[in-house]
Amino acid sequence: MKLTRLSLWHVPLTSHTAYHMAGGKSCDTVETVVIALETDSGLTGWGEVCPIPHYLPAYARGVAPALTELAPVILGADPVGPEALMAQADAYLQGHVYAKSALDIALWDLTGQVAGLPLYALLGGRRAADMPLYHSITCIAPHNMAEIAQEAQARGITQFQAKLGADQDWEADVARLTQVRAAVGDGPLVYGDWNCGATSLEATRVGRAVAHLDVMLEQPCASIAECARVRDATGLPMKLDETAHDTASLLEGYERGCMDAVAVKLSKFGGLSAARRARDLCVYLGAKMCIEDTWGSDITTAACLHLAAATDPAHVLNTCDLSGYVAPRIAPDGPVRQNGRIAPPEGAGLGITPDRELLGAPDLILD
Repeated sequence: MKLTRLSLWHVPLTSHTAYHMAGGKSCDTVETVVIALETDSGLTGWGEVCPIPHYLPAYARGVAPALTELAPVILGADPVGPEALMAQADAYLQGHVYAKSALDIALWDLTGQVAGLPLYALLGGRRAADMPLYHSITCIAPHNMAEIAQEAQARGITQFQAKLGADQDWEADVARLTQVRAAVGDGPLVYGDWNCGATSLEATRVGRAVAHLDVMLEQPCASIAECARVRDATGLPMKLDETAHDTASLLEGYERGCMDAVAVKLSKFGGLSAARRARDLCVYLGAKMCIEDTWGSDITTAACLHLAAATDPAHVLNTCDLSGYVAPRIAPDGPVRQNGRIAPPEGAGLGITPDRELLGAPDLILD
């Protein structure tokens, strides 16, 4: 079997509500990139990547040029066994892991279809029927965030990520964490996420003010060293996100003692192949994982769920139904949350069928 064509679409995804984070980052309408890999056997594999503006060194309009550069490696290649072709892609074009993430997901989709198995069976075997979700709460007024938390809790959610720092008011961030914690009561997991938008001083002031509460902090600062200082100064558990993107960064977070939990996001690492290796390392290091991606719709959501379902549940903090936050839905048969949890699709490969009519004519065809 050989790859004969790559088609690519740019699809605007609009959040159901505007989503605000520290440092001027936001998700209102964000462009996702969808790719289809066609083969001479008639099978098609699907991939997706959706960079958030100002979030990571990645941008949606950079995917098409990177994949065009990789066309000599992709077209005519055997897609089965993604890691072999991805190694060739890495040798041919260094970096651009976000663009390679979409390619890698599509290759895994094809491999699963050829095997006649859902991806979780190829990623280690199914370890969980379904996984817990967290609900991410946009950084707005504290009482409004508490209301959103209560509404999500009524739908079965037990883990809550409160975005912090959008107004650069550390006392308001204290109120956000305090009020969300009170709104959901004892037991559920509550954590505050700055997305690198705080200094260690600001984050330490917030952390010390809420140190009496059962809360976790997430990625307050732009470096692992700064996050470690906040962890040491506050005594609160720490989740890493943006700074955890390869083996070296995972090891640094572990060695500095600030990786109680970590976000394993497909496009940060370069797709399912690299994220699976990161997953195995995190299990060895004893870190809890949120297995997800930066943003996106049904394709990347399905890929994340397969990897999460194939991971030891003792090390899965949560996962995310990214497609539940946005419109349109790219695949009508994509997974949906039920009572605060979500399960991977059951079909071969990703197990979903993107709507070509919704996608329309491709913006790029390589053949």
